[in-house]
Formats: sequence, structure tokens, C-alpha cells
Amino acid sequence: MNKKLFVERVQNYIGGTWRDSANPEHVPVHNPATGELLGSVPMGSARDVDAAVAAAKAAFPAWRELTAQARARYLFALREKMEQHYDELLEICTEEHGKTLEESKGDVRRGVDNVEVACGMPTLMMNAGSVLDQIASGIDSTAIRQPMGVFAIIAPYNFPSMVPFWFLPYAIATGNTVVVKPSEQVPFSQVRLFQLLDEIGLPPGVVNMVHGARDVVNGILEHQDIAGVSFVGSSPVAEHVYARCGATQKRVQALGGAKNFGVVLDDCDWDKTVANVVDSSMGCAGQRCLALSVVIGVGKAYAELERRLPEALAKVKVGYGVEPGVTMGPVISARHKERVASYLEKGVAEGAKLVVDGRSLRVGAHPRGHFLGPSLFTGVRPEMTIAREEIFGPVLCLMQAKDLDEALRIVKAHPLANASSIFTSHGGHARRYCRDVDAAMVGVNIGVAAPMAYFGFGGAKGSFFGDLKAHGREQIQFYTQTKTSIVRWW
Repeated sequence: MNKKLFVERVQNYIGGTWRDSANPEHVPVHNPATGELLGSVPMGSARDVDAAVAAAKAAFPAWRELTAQARARYLFALREKMEQHYDELLEICTEEHGKTLEESKGDVRRGVDNVEVACGMPTLMMNAGSVLDQIASGIDSTAIRQPMGVFAIIAPYNFPSMVPFWFLPYAIATGNTVVVKPSEQVPFSQVRLFQLLDEIGLPPGVVNMVHGARDVVNGILEHQDIAGVSFVGSSPVAEHVYARCGATQKRVQALGGAKNFGVVLDDCDWDKTVANVVDSSMGCAGQRCLALSVVIGVGKAYAELERRLPEALAKVKVGYGVEPGVTMGPVISARHKERVASYLEKGVAEGAKLVVDGRSLRVGAHPRGHFLGPSLFTGVRPEMTIAREEIFGPVLCLMQAKDLDEALRIVKAHPLANASSIFTSHGGHARRYCRDVDAAMVGVNIGVAAPMAYFGFGGAKGSFFGDLKAHGREQIQFYTQTKTSIVRWW
């Protein structure tokens, strides 16, 4: 790994300059596959948030006065920078998160995709407004969308490049300024991207970054000069963010956790279905909000899944994500490994059959890595802890339903509704599932139902708190407010 990609002690980026945190406390960041020390990140404070928000607030008046075309040109330049440094960004993502290089391609590419969509903001902003002449005799009316000020972005660890860029390009393209708080577990992807943002010559204060944990998050939620917050994380924290933003009169889009169900009918294409289920559940070591964590075999499909899945999971190669042939990396930390393993114990205690146990896996070349192999439970019932709670690891639960009606009842009974998929060759069953399931992102013969950047991204029920989803057209609505003018000329 090229060590120049990392900095020994991460700094904040405020007002166009790199600055030390007001809090001298730093915590180490290690490669989760090798245990190698990558650097350290500050545990920032509310004072850091104050400084970043002040810089963003000061930059806002001049930034909003730029034409939409002028703002978009910065994003065109950013896109070119990201393409030029694409391979470097992949390496950083893999080193700090643990996912394979192939998985990092999806992470970084989706970030680029969102920049590309935001480059079209002049046209998108036109489509977001409305005009009607002669609403009354001699009176015309126009509705335009205007930026609101400073927005904050609070990101999780599982997609270090992509998730902040679900928000940042749209926020600044619409004329706002931003403060980003990356996950303290994976700071380096955003550090490198902010270096690229610095290189394109954005006016100081348009984009700012503050590192830290709870104190920084609370500093953001309580700050009176922040107009809105975009958050991605677990559902309990998303609900807290939503509540605090409501209490402090901020806009909020809080994307929470998931317990994604896949329903398999016996008329599916079996080879492709099993490959999709394994890729979805084990990709990124199960640490993604679109991972299928529960698969329901309908009728005869259950026995076929029970037969095929152990064989398919045995072919997953676990190891260091930069090495050839590796298809699954480690989980993010030793603490998270223990948490995932505890769910395996709970599943067994509650009566599920652990037919594939990932706890026994060892990667001899990297004994300090936080590796777990794929795990598979069969005989899982809806009331079990492993069927109810988000595990966020390489654990797949197999349930049985007698028909599609029962499968839908099981899926709809769960309080989370992020994504869901059905595997079938029957168009009527697929259409019914798409219409009736509560999940807001639905796949048909697709294991990871990830909308492209020009469509909205977000769940339903306990998986999403707010009104407007991430990326796509809804971001324009979230980052702007409507102003309606009613005009009479005498």
C-alpha cells in the first residue's frame, strides 16, 4: 500500500484550510484486515463544529449569488479529479474499511455518479420550479427554489466514499454550504476527497469537514445556524437525530437501519438466484444497508435453498481485499466481530440451526484481521432475535413460508423496511410483491436493490425518518425552499 495516501494525524478542513481539532485527543485507525496502523483521527468537539459552521455561514451569501452554471462547473472539475484518482480512492477505501477492491469500485463509482447528476443542477433546478401566467386578471405567478444556508452531513463507516456524496454535491450545487462529519472509523477516504475539493479551488467555507464522534454529532444537532441535517446510520440513532432536528427546527433526512428480506419462489432461475443471494448477504461482509439478511423459501424453494446455500457459501473466499481471488473481507473492528458472533450464539440458543458457522474461519496470513466467515441459519422463525435485529455482518437467516401470502405477511410484520427482493420468473407474483411490500427499494431477481443516483434512495417505516430521500430529485427539494411570487404590473 502506498503510504502517501494517508496522513499520520487527520486534521479538520475548515474555511479552506487544514486545522488541528480543538480537542487534542486522537484515536488510532487500523486496517481491519491486517491490523496495521493507518493513522489517527481527532475526537472533535463542539468548538470545531462552531468554527466550521461559522466558515460555512460566512461563505453562503457569495456562494448562493453564483449562477447555477458556475457552481456546476466546480462539480465538473471534481468529477474529473475523482476519475483521475479513481484507483487511488479504491485503495484507500479497501485499506480503511476492509472491503475488496471490486467492492470499493461500487463505493467510489456511486460517489462519482452523484457528482455527475448534480452537474446537471441548472436544468434540474428549472424543472423544480413552476410558472403560471394569468392566475387572475393581469396577475402572473412564479415559484422558484432557493438555497437555505448551512447543511450538515453525518456519515456511517460502511461506504466511506459514497455516502457523504449522496448529499454533498446536491447541497452545494443548489447553492448551500456544508459541514461533513465522516465516520471516525474510516476518515481517510473523505480526507482524500477533500484534498481534491481543495484542488478545484472552491471558495473557502463552501465545504468543511469536522472529525469526531458523539460530541461532534450533538454539536451539529444543537447548532442554531445549521438549516438541515442529512444522516445515515442505525435506526435508534436516526430516530434520535430526527427528534433533535425537530426540536431545533432543522430539516432532516435520517436514513436508518435495515433487516432486508428476500423471497425465493421455486420457479426462479436457481443458479442466478443463489449467486445473487450469496453476493447480497456476504458482500462487504454483510455491512451494507441493502444486504439481504433473511431469505424466505416459499414452498418447495425452502428445501432447495437449504441444499444449495451451504455449498455456495463454502466458495466465498475470505481474506485481505487487495489480494487476488478474495471475495469477502473482514468486519470493521474487533468489537464489531464480537457483536456479530454474539448473534450466532443467540440464534443457537433460540433454536435455529447453525449449518454454517463463520466463527471458526482463520486467515493465516493476517492473524490480526477481524475476519468472520459466512454463517447460515436454517429453521429461523420471525420471533427470533436473529430475525428481528439488524446484525450487520456475514450472517444469513433462512425461513420457510407455505405460499407468497405468508411470505408477504412475514416481511410486512417487520418494523424495518429498507429494501427487499423477490426471485421468480412469474410476472404476476413479482408485480404483486413490488406493489404490496413495505420496503421502499424493491428488487426483482436483483440481490442488491440499489437505486441509481438519479432515483431517490431511502427506506420506509423504521428504516427512514423524514420526508425526502437521498440523491435524485428529492435532494433538490430537501436542500431548497420554495418561494412563490404573485406579480401584477399596472
